[in-house]
Amino acid sequence: MDGIQYIVTEKGDKTAVLIDLKKYKTVWEDFYDVLLAKTREREPRENLHVVKERLIRQRKLCELL
Repeated sequence: MDGIQYIVTEKGDKTAVLIDLKKYKTVWEDFYDVLLAKTREREPRENLHVVKERLIRQRKLCELL
C-alpha cells in the first residue's frame, strides 16, 4: 500500500507501521480518536446539565436567556 510501511521482525511478524501523514492525515486522526476514547471509557462520567450548572456557579460559563 502506497504511503504505508511495516516494521517487521526477523521472522516477518509485523510490529509497527509508518504512515505517510500527508497522505493519510484524516485516517490517522480518526484512528487516534478511537484509541483515545478507548483509554477513557472507564473514566467517571458527569451529566451535562450538572457540569453546566457548576460552570455557571463558578462564573466560567454565562447562562443564556
